[in-house]
Amino acid sequence: MTSIMKIATLILTILICQNTYTQNVLPINDPIEYIYDSTKTTSLKAYIFSPVNKDLKEHHPAMVIFHGGGWSIGEPSWAYGLAGKYAEKGMVAVAAQYRLSDQKTITPIDAMEDARNVILWMRRNADKLGLYSDSIVAYGWSAGAHLAVSAAVFPSVDSNLKITSIPDALVLVSPAVSVIRDGWFKQLLGGKGNPIEFSPAEHLKENMPPSIIVVGKDDTVTPINQSKLFHKNMLEYGNESYLHIYDGVGHLFTPSDQPDDQYPNPDKNIQAEAYKEIDLFLKKLGYID
Repeated sequence: MTSIMKIATLILTILICQNTYTQNVLPINDPIEYIYDSTKTTSLKAYIFSPVNKDLKEHHPAMVIFHGGGWSIGEPSWAYGLAGKYAEKGMVAVAAQYRLSDQKTITPIDAMEDARNVILWMRRNADKLGLYSDSIVAYGWSAGAHLAVSAAVFPSVDSNLKITSIPDALVLVSPAVSVIRDGWFKQLLGGKGNPIEFSPAEHLKENMPPSIIVVGKDDTVTPINQSKLFHKNMLEYGNESYLHIYDGVGHLFTPSDQPDDQYPNPDKNIQAEAYKEIDLFLKKLGYID
């Protein structure tokens, strides 16, 4: 099966993952739409979810969410269920739009820039958005996880305001954290660079944000050797890193006896266990109660 076909069949997986987050979630405010970057051909939007009874003068920890889709498909609405979950838990949650690779002029490099820019925008507008500029979690799944961690590993800096795009914590689900052998990523680059230049696991250093990875042992889309390398290098540089590998499932917790790059059927129990570990991680850091 071609990489393009693999990516296309992940759409249903993502939608299923989204729907699991919307269960048992208390009411939240409808998202408020902002344009965080109007300098591109298409204005890029951020959709802000906040608790219903949030005092406009009160600040909260924040989360920015980057959807998956192989850098080439997807939309912020895929993250609405997840954003709603964390808004209900008291966070300001942002479902972020980023440019999708078109195999012509737009590449994952552009999406990486967008991920950095939305975090800078959140920090510049922290008071208006009601969030703590030093408590921003970047959450991503699959290719979206690559964007989340890249904002930390390959950061942008606003020297005037003395802020950076480095998030304060990372939540990475079935993540593409090493892309040096990813043929699809290389194809999308279109000769605009070597994958090693944009591969987070190989460029880690000290003072990275604390991170958690949840991944299936039999993942064929983002194999666990990527996550193991990232975790190993994080620890070698003295960073805080947690890696949870789940037996019997592949990409986004699809059972191992089913193709994880085709029609999805996430194992609900394992998925729930992984989400619980993420919440425990966020509680430990003081972002949720």
